[in-house]
Amino acid sequence: MLKRLSELSLRYGLIPFAHNIIRLYLCLIRVHVENEERLLKHLERGERAIAALWHQRVFGVIGYAKRFGKFSPAVMISQSRDGEMISQVFSRLNFRPVRGSSSRGGKAALLAMIKDLSQYPFAAHVVDGPRGPRGVVKAGLVALSQTTETPIFPVYISFSRAWMLNSWDHFLIPKPFSRIFIRWGEPIHLPKRFGEKDFEDLRLQVEQEMLVNQRQDDCRWGGKPLL
Repeated sequence: MLKRLSELSLRYGLIPFAHNIIRLYLCLIRVHVENEERLLKHLERGERAIAALWHQRVFGVIGYAKRFGKFSPAVMISQSRDGEMISQVFSRLNFRPVRGSSSRGGKAALLAMIKDLSQYPFAAHVVDGPRGPRGVVKAGLVALSQTTETPIFPVYISFSRAWMLNSWDHFLIPKPFSRIFIRWGEPIHLPKRFGEKDFEDLRLQVEQEMLVNQRQDDCRWGGKPLL
């Protein structure tokens, strides 16, 4: 269904309309945010940061993300048709899409993100997108952080009630009148130089830390982890 909607939105220029509908829908949902002050102060000092989140949770931050529009963050988005729709939505939030992914145009997109972080302070990275596997942090996040010497700020998004789609990531859409809990984790600082084995160890370390924290926040609602 979502693929059909994205096709129609692009064909008939309905992205602005769809974005406004999403914004109105999210007004029905209460959002609570914790620990964003450290990131905001970090950015306001002119220091660089990479926000990292799971693909499954992207819908939950569409309304909240506009808060960071003043920093004009870059975000890597796939070159697919769905990616084009997402790209246009995030452009309306003053994010700057860099098109590419691990499966298509990934090397060029990663180089573009690295170059971007030398000129702008902030980037957002969907760590297991655009095709998964779900819950697996891709190497691009570690390479981006290591090459630019930029700390990773994980953001964990959990829902009190949500629909789970039949997609590779079990994409979550919060239900009306539910609650979204957004929590910024402790920044992760990676060393600039390390060998191939150390690279994989660090990737797994970041992945494990993000999974543990996300599952912990999911359990706050009394259910089981959704990732």
